[in-house]
Order: sequence, then structure tokens, then C-alpha cells
Amino acid sequence: MSSTGPHSLAAPPSWRGRRLHREHPRGLRLTLAAGAAFLVAVPFALLAALVLGDWSPLRRLDTAVTDALVGYAAEHPGWVRLLALWTDVFAPMPLRAAALVLVVWLVRRGARRLAVWVAVTMAVGGLLGPLLKLLVGRPRPDLPDAVAEAPGLAFPSGHALNAALAAGVLLVVFLPLVGPAARRAVWTAALLLALVTGFSRVALGVHWTSDVLAGWLLGAAVVAATAAALTVWQATPSARR
Repeated sequence: MSSTGPHSLAAPPSWRGRRLHREHPRGLRLTLAAGAAFLVAVPFALLAALVLGDWSPLRRLDTAVTDALVGYAAEHPGWVRLLALWTDVFAPMPLRAAALVLVVWLVRRGARRLAVWVAVTMAVGGLLGPLLKLLVGRPRPDLPDAVAEAPGLAFPSGHALNAALAAGVLLVVFLPLVGPAARRAVWTAALLLALVTGFSRVALGVHWTSDVLAGWLLGAAVVAATAAALTVWQATPSARR
């Protein structure tokens, strides 16, 4: 006779248990990714509020950093050419073109979920950036001795945002595919892409430091949020081999 007592069947996991379960489709990693997106979005929202409120300490810091970097650039034309080349090579449109190539490569490998995630991540970031620029309406630096020019509004930096998105894509797609030694190279490439691109925008005097910081934060939030929504870590083993 089989037992039908109260302990014969395992109780279904609680809501909290499912959120922290390592193997549940909406378990620990999804919870961590969603939490990371929230934690990154909060500083971005605070920074946007300070910019909208024209908070004087932030304005003074932005002005001091931009004046120092642009002053150095004005005395070193070769430095300006190098930064301008970097910012053109890693501008939003070239990064989106590279992402499209990556999407095709992933589809050919059978990694369709990763391909969709890359496309969605770049598209969401590409739409959010211009929308937030319009909502905030912050003008770019207007400098007497400008070394470069750029059209449009300033906050957040589109270059910094798309560089952060591309860096996140680079890490998520390629870290599982390479060995320990090559992972350092992937991390280095991702960090250089994001950091140098953001720095170049301030050093050329076309963005304030807070614009670039906002772009990085928004990019990180989008990467974490889309990774959580599409659970990219559940790609098939053959696709992630």
C-alpha cells in the first residue's frame, strides 16, 4: 500500500524558493540579472534628476573636467586626431553594423536565442538613448576654443551608451567560448571599448562627464535587463560550446 500521508509528496517550492533556485527558469540567475538592472537604473535616474535640476556641484565638476581635457587637447593636435579616429571607428553606427554581423554568425551557429538577445539589446539601447536625450534636453558643451563638434543633445552620450552595450555583448557572447587565458583579452577589449570611447567624448569637448557616465549606466542596465528577460544563459549547450 502506498503512503498518502502529509509528507509523501514534496511541497511545491515557494515563490522565494523559485526566485533563488539555481535551475528554475526564473531562478537565481534571472533574479540576479533583474536586480542588477534595477540597481544600475537607480543611479542613472538620480543622475538624470541632478542634470534636470541643474545641480551646481555637478555642473561645476562637469565644467572643470571638460575645460581641463579640452585645454590639453587644444595644445596637442595629434591627440585630437587620435581621439577623433577612435570615436569615429567606435561610433554607434559601426557598432550596430558589427552587432548585425555577430547576429548572422550566431544564427549560423544555431545560437538563435543569443542572436535575438544581441539584436534586442542593441535595438532597445538605440531607441532609449535618443528618447532620453529629447526628454532631458541638455545642450552640449559650448566652448570658446572647441576642438570638435557634434550635433544633437547631450544627455546621455550615445557613443558611451552604445559602447557599453557592445562591451556587454562582447562579454556575454564570447566569455563562454574561450579559455581562461583568452578571457582576460575579452575583458580587456570590452573595458577599453567602453572606457576609451566615453573618455574620448569628454576629451573632445562634445559631452560632459555626467553625459558619459549616464551612457555607461544606461548601457549596463539595458544589458542586464535584456539578459534577464531573454534568459540568455539558457542557450543550448551546442550553441554555447
